[in-house]
Amino acid sequence: MADIELKSDVSGRVWQIPKSAGDSVEAEEAVIIIESMKMEIPVAPEQSGTVVKVLVAEGDEVEEDQTVAIFSPD
Repeated sequence: MADIELKSDVSGRVWQIPKSAGDSVEAEEAVIIIESMKMEIPVAPEQSGTVVKVLVAEGDEVEEDQTVAIFSPD
């Protein structure tokens, strides 16, 4: 199956990156957490798989619909 781009749903600042390249994740498990308007919004895949690459760092500003990680579904 082809790799999937994980995108931010909102503009904001990267608050946390709990997963790294090579980590396995379950469906709806946060790979990156964006802080926007004092809220924490997770960026998570819809199915389980593996993080291929994280494209942002903690503290980075991101735009809505920006690709923040690459994910390979199981």
